[in-house]
Amino acid sequence: MKILMRKTNILMAGVLLAAITTGCSDSFLEPEALSLYEPTETFSTEKGLTAAMASADKQLKAYWTNTEACDLMLPIMSEYLFSDVAVASKTDDANAFIDIKERFTPRDGWYNFDQNRLVMFWGETYNGIKYANTIISYIDKVKDLEQTTKDAYLGRAYFHRAYRYMKLCFEFGDVPFVTKIVDQPKQDYKSTKRAAIIKRITQDMEFAVQHVPDQADMDYLGMVNKGACRQLLIKCYLANGEFEKAKLQADTLINLSGYSLMQNKFGTFVNPFPKTWNITDNVIWDLHRPENKSINANKEAILIMPNRYGTDSGIRVRTMRNLVPWWNSTSNTTPDNKLAVDRYALNNANYVDSLDYNRAFGRGVGVIRPTYWAEQSMWNLNGKLDEGDLRHSEKVGNWVNMTDLRYNRKDTKYYGQHVSYSYTDASNNTKVLCSDTIRCWFGWPHYKVWMESPQDETTTSNNYQGGYGDLYCYRLAETYLLRAEAEYYLGQIEAATNDVNIIRKRAQCSQLYKTVNIDDIADERARELYMEEWRFTELSRMSYCLAMSGKTDNEGNTYDVNKLYEKSFWWHRINKYNNYYNNPNAPTIKGRKYTMGAHNINWPIPQDAIDANRLGKLHQNYGYDGYDESIEEWDNWEDAVNNE
Repeated sequence: MKILMRKTNILMAGVLLAAITTGCSDSFLEPEALSLYEPTETFSTEKGLTAAMASADKQLKAYWTNTEACDLMLPIMSEYLFSDVAVASKTDDANAFIDIKERFTPRDGWYNFDQNRLVMFWGETYNGIKYANTIISYIDKVKDLEQTTKDAYLGRAYFHRAYRYMKLCFEFGDVPFVTKIVDQPKQDYKSTKRAAIIKRITQDMEFAVQHVPDQADMDYLGMVNKGACRQLLIKCYLANGEFEKAKLQADTLINLSGYSLMQNKFGTFVNPFPKTWNITDNVIWDLHRPENKSINANKEAILIMPNRYGTDSGIRVRTMRNLVPWWNSTSNTTPDNKLAVDRYALNNANYVDSLDYNRAFGRGVGVIRPTYWAEQSMWNLNGKLDEGDLRHSEKVGNWVNMTDLRYNRKDTKYYGQHVSYSYTDASNNTKVLCSDTIRCWFGWPHYKVWMESPQDETTTSNNYQGGYGDLYCYRLAETYLLRAEAEYYLGQIEAATNDVNIIRKRAQCSQLYKTVNIDDIADERARELYMEEWRFTELSRMSYCLAMSGKTDNEGNTYDVNKLYEKSFWWHRINKYNNYYNNPNAPTIKGRKYTMGAHNINWPIPQDAIDANRLGKLHQNYGYDGYDESIEEWDNWEDAVNNE
């Protein structure tokens, strides 16, 4: 099967330009009125619909990717700053996005790309909705379109719209519900209640599952397919409190849709720099190689996002630069006070191929770092470290700790020895050898962040940052964990435990769950889906679902769905698993503390978007300037649509 690599026709600046801007300027992300006039003539042919769909596909991928000009803070990483698994770690930046409780407001904390890409999750998300609405609004204008083809287009457009509204609902809460392209600017939107939006997108995804073809019946990999629609419908059913329906859809996707977990090594085995860091071929490594994500042999991939070098939609993904510690920083020294690890060009006289960490791991600068839980204790189960877990295995090469590196400067007598955090001198004094543990000393999942970078492969380069490669949007491992979640809400604990253990067995874990709770399911998502899932969005969604179910977390807490801004499953996990936020003993950056507030489960509606909606009032969230409980909202999606 061919990979979707078609070029996007530029139909008109108003429709497409925002999503395909590749520079580092953030002007294209500035909030504006939520609708623009679009000439009907542009979309009177199937070619126009195809181009709009291609823009929606490309814009979806942008959440995971970076632009050529901006190499710090990938968009998805910004979500992780609101989670239990990661925090910002750019210690030389006085504006590092760490004091979120005080810093994140309707006006502040949005636009500096070196700190976060949060503004993308408002403006660019509505751009994606606009592309979907373009197809939905104009599809009846296209002549001679067969009904099955029309329904397939509609289903895929519904997916794009529902995917983005799912994000908006669990990032921002109540938001404007826009379902069509109007013939004049509209500036009197009102917010629509989250529950109402979820109800409508659930109906849309039911239609999509019926009418979008299976991947096997499509000409290209990378197109929204029935499996992807079913995965999103599972999440919609969960968010709508229809847990039994969610389970049944997961049953169908797991058992009757042609997908299966990859259990054995497969595809192309890539061992990038075995002299420096050897990889033992294993299924987890193969599963996350860009070369293997899109091949027919990969039965686990539900929806992939093609991202190839030399195509107009290919974008360089610098995960190695952002998610690997700053290992060559002067903050790391040898016991005799020399730079611990250096990065050398291939033509440098000091270059040694067995100590080439620049190419083996990439030029990490540690823009975000894992919490202690994500790095260490998350991998314990039943009171012991699970040494068999391939996702955390130094033995096979999937995981790297700083102590796996060796001193590679020839001007130290410790050359070739393993890097150490501290040492004890002859007088029995202990000296710490890392002065910046936030940014320069942590372990990382090499199998997830490694991205081959032939663009940097020159004799004079010492700046290996990561290249191009296909990405997962959905894969079947998440389906098992979604089914486990539904089963937990339904009280089917044995079934939920079995589904979580299926994922652990594939990872060759030696420790299995005897019984799971909702925290265990969230834990396994963190282990399996790092930098694939939208961690904050999923924890926010789980908070909403758990509150509806009336079930408890692992501390016996239950929650009120109407007061999650005061107490939530997400807030419970921030306090229990993130050792940085609100911890008086946590390190600081430039004198500023790591903080998070319970109300941050709902992000502030950007003030620019509120101001642009001059003839109406959007509902600002609790805890932020402008919050007013009396502002009217739509209680059902029908009224919101009729108002358009």
